Amino acid sequence: MADEVILLDFWVSPFGQRCRIALLEKGISYEYSEQSLAQKSDLLLRSNPIHKKIPVLLHAGRPICESLIILEYIDETWSDKSPLLPFDNPYARSCARFWADYVDKKLFDSQTRLWKLKAGEADHEQAKRDMVETLQTLEKELGEKDYFGGDVFGFLDVVIVPFVAWFYAYERFGGFSVEEVCPRLVAWAKRCRERESVSKTISDPEKVYEFALYLKDKFGAK
Repeated sequence: MADEVILLDFWVSPFGQRCRIALLEKGISYEYSEQSLAQKSDLLLRSNPIHKKIPVLLHAGRPICESLIILEYIDETWSDKSPLLPFDNPYARSCARFWADYVDKKLFDSQTRLWKLKAGEADHEQAKRDMVETLQTLEKELGEKDYFGGDVFGFLDVVIVPFVAWFYAYERFGGFSVEEVCPRLVAWAKRCRERESVSKTISDPEKVYEFALYLKDKFGAK
């Protein structure tokens, strides 16, 4: 029980996939517990009574909630292998946290509006512009580096890379090519996919698109 690690998650969640990638990078064995978003389990509700959502990391029976907090917990708890944040550079850590917050506020919001709104309407066109601007802002931050932190795969790469599986859905809903507007970001995504932790974790883009169609049918504009 002292070393037991359980991840409450949902297959397509980019937030849960972050946690899976981090655990694989660290070489941590864990139990994966697939959750239903329609009928939430007693374990999930007990573990995250405030937000009642995945992901939740259970370590030695204690719950840690919210993906960015979970990533930092994983990094600090198993600090002897594959550090995600530079422990000796407070400024670099603060920058990584800033951009992680940007991703969760801007990229996820644009993504949701892109599939939820009706194509051709003004709000949908604005969502498309916001998505392209957000991706280009991230590409500008990446610059000519191999990874967002420099030469080494790290915290911000883990934060962003699960959204790569959604690029195909962005293109289908937005009517644009991610590679045309952000070629360096696409090249970065290909480098990340060469890592076992990433290739084993992120979802098939066509299955993600099918899931987005399901969401659109259930919650989107008619």
